[in-house]
Amino acid sequence: MMPAMHHFTLPDMSCGHCVAAITDALKAADSRAGVEIDLPTRSAAVDSALPRETLVAALIEAGYTPAPGQD
Repeated sequence: MMPAMHHFTLPDMSCGHCVAAITDALKAADSRAGVEIDLPTRSAAVDSALPRETLVAALIEAGYTPAPGQD
Protein backbone atom coordinates (compact mmCIF):
# COMPACT_ATOMS: atom_id res chain seq x y z
CA MET A 1 0.00 0.00 0.00
CA MET A 2 1.28 3.46 -0.89
CA PRO A 3 1.73 6.05 1.85
CA ALA A 4 -0.99 8.66 2.15
CA MET A 5 -1.25 11.90 4.11
CA HIS A 6 -3.88 11.82 6.85
CA HIS A 7 -4.95 14.94 8.77
CA PHE A 8 -6.39 14.84 12.27
CA THR A 9 -7.76 17.49 14.62
CA LEU A 10 -7.09 16.39 18.19
CA PRO A 11 -9.16 18.56 20.57
CA ASP A 12 -7.68 16.95 23.70
CA MET A 13 -4.07 17.76 22.76
CA SER A 14 -2.93 20.62 24.97
CA CYS A 15 0.77 20.34 25.87
CA GLY A 16 4.17 18.91 25.02
CA HIS A 17 3.38 15.70 26.87
CA CYS A 18 0.35 15.22 24.62
CA VAL A 19 2.51 15.77 21.53
CA ALA A 20 4.98 13.12 22.74
CA ALA A 21 2.21 10.63 23.57
CA ILE A 22 0.55 11.12 20.18
CA THR A 23 3.83 10.82 18.31
CA ASP A 24 4.74 7.68 20.25
CA ALA A 25 1.33 6.09 19.57
CA LEU A 26 1.52 6.81 15.85
CA LYS A 27 5.13 5.61 15.59
CA ALA A 28 4.21 2.42 17.50
CA ALA A 29 1.53 1.74 14.89
CA ASP A 30 3.84 2.61 11.97
CA SER A 31 7.52 3.18 12.72
CA ARG A 32 8.01 4.56 9.19
CA ALA A 33 5.26 7.17 9.46
CA GLY A 34 6.04 10.83 9.04
CA VAL A 35 4.36 12.71 11.86
CA GLU A 36 3.97 16.49 11.96
CA ILE A 37 2.11 17.98 14.92
CA ASP A 38 0.95 21.57 15.30
CA LEU A 39 0.11 22.12 18.95
CA PRO A 40 -1.43 25.62 18.58
CA THR A 41 -4.00 24.32 16.08
CA ARG A 42 -4.29 20.92 17.81
CA SER A 43 -3.69 19.16 14.53
CA ALA A 44 -1.55 16.35 13.22
CA ALA A 45 -0.53 15.31 9.71
CA VAL A 46 0.54 11.71 9.35
CA ASP A 47 2.17 10.27 6.23
CA SER A 48 1.62 6.52 6.53
CA ALA A 49 0.88 3.43 4.46
CA LEU A 50 -1.49 2.21 7.17
CA PRO A 51 -5.24 2.64 6.70
CA ARG A 52 -6.74 5.70 8.36
CA GLU A 53 -8.82 3.46 10.64
CA THR A 54 -5.65 1.91 12.09
CA LEU A 55 -4.20 5.34 12.86
CA VAL A 56 -7.49 6.47 14.44
CA ALA A 57 -7.48 3.35 16.62
CA ALA A 58 -3.92 4.12 17.78
CA LEU A 59 -4.90 7.70 18.65
CA ILE A 60 -8.00 6.59 20.55
CA GLU A 61 -6.00 3.99 22.47
CA ALA A 62 -3.56 6.74 23.48
CA GLY A 63 -6.49 8.85 24.72
CA TYR A 64 -6.74 11.36 21.87
CA THR A 65 -9.93 10.84 19.88
CA PRO A 66 -9.80 12.75 16.59
CA ALA A 67 -12.59 15.21 15.84
CA PRO A 68 -15.08 13.86 13.29
CA GLY A 69 -15.18 14.97 9.66
CA GLN A 70 -11.51 14.76 8.73
CA ASP A 71 -9.87 13.55 5.54
